[in-house]
Amino acid sequence: MPIEIIKQRRLSEDVADRLERMIQSGEFSESDQLPSERDLMRLFGVGRPSVREALLHLRKIGLVELRSGERAKVTRPTPQFVIEALASPARSLISAPGGVQNFQHARSFFEVGLARHAALHATEDELATLKEALEKNRLSIGNLKRFERTDVDFHFVLAVIARNPIFTAIHAALAEWLLEQRRTTLAAGQDMVAYRAHVAIYEAIVSKDPDRAEQAMREHLEYVAKRYTDVAGGGA
Repeated sequence: MPIEIIKQRRLSEDVADRLERMIQSGEFSESDQLPSERDLMRLFGVGRPSVREALLHLRKIGLVELRSGERAKVTRPTPQFVIEALASPARSLISAPGGVQNFQHARSFFEVGLARHAALHATEDELATLKEALEKNRLSIGNLKRFERTDVDFHFVLAVIARNPIFTAIHAALAEWLLEQRRTTLAAGQDMVAYRAHVAIYEAIVSKDPDRAEQAMREHLEYVAKRYTDVAGGGA
């Protein structure tokens, strides 16, 4: 029979796992303070280093907040926290061969859905916000740095319309991760091309036409992806 290697766990890992289960079960609720380090040492029968390592791990995954001189406090990881934790792996994936193209496809898959949802569900107030973002985008034509910001803002409104904090966090992350792509594709005259694409998306959404909104967004992002390939030579 093949030999099965048994990994020896560190005491701090056991402490972290047990504290995490206690938090997830509700024994410690959000904003509750955990017992002091000394009490945790007695509770789990371990030394101070193991307790401190366990608490540092729980802070890393967003379950506790640590402040000097205070007991650890239970928190809940926000969607933004979860996405930010992926930042380093995401940048590594983007730098790999074909990485930018993979993220472009992910962005298109995501934002096409947002455009369709907005056409079906946007309220009058949300449509007014989208129109305002579009107008700011128009006024920034000719100023590429400003246009870049208003471009992101226009697309961000679509994520907000979905009324799901996970979507806004994903949008913010994709905008940051694909920043190099946006700066590569934006050039004199290209801001007008992008603005016209935004107009087409907006008009489809206002018309409550999800198929047209989906198509307008897809064509917009396909153009951006193709232009990046043409300008950067397909480099990631």
